[in-house]
Amino acid sequence: MKNNITKLFIVSGLSNIVAVLILSRFFTNETIPKYDAVVMSNFGLLMIIVWGFAYISVAKNYKSVKWLVAVFAIEKSIYGIVWIKWQLENEVSVIFDEDIMAGIFYSIYGLNDLFFFGFFTYVFIKLIKN
Repeated sequence: MKNNITKLFIVSGLSNIVAVLILSRFFTNETIPKYDAVVMSNFGLLMIIVWGFAYISVAKNYKSVKWLVAVFAIEKSIYGIVWIKWQLENEVSVIFDEDIMAGIFYSIYGLNDLFFFGFFTYVFIKLIKN
């Protein structure tokens, strides 16, 4: 089980890093920040990548940093909530019409965050119980 948890920490990091770099076209996609200039500015996208490196950095020693795992869960829950709110107030089809990469980004980023919120929460609870 520990090996699977380690792998999922790495996958969580890579999903942040790779998705942002590809879908933002290495920060040249102007459509992503246009539709959420605060959270998804190029600075915000860079910080998502930094979080990705943080997840990878603890993949092999997550048991030693249980409270950091809790921070990861909180961070993912915030992005998930922001995404749900964004989805309720915006129409992603408009973004797809303008830029397919940005449309994909806005369609999936919150699902990724909610999944990994669940994962980090599970790991944290498991660590607290031990």
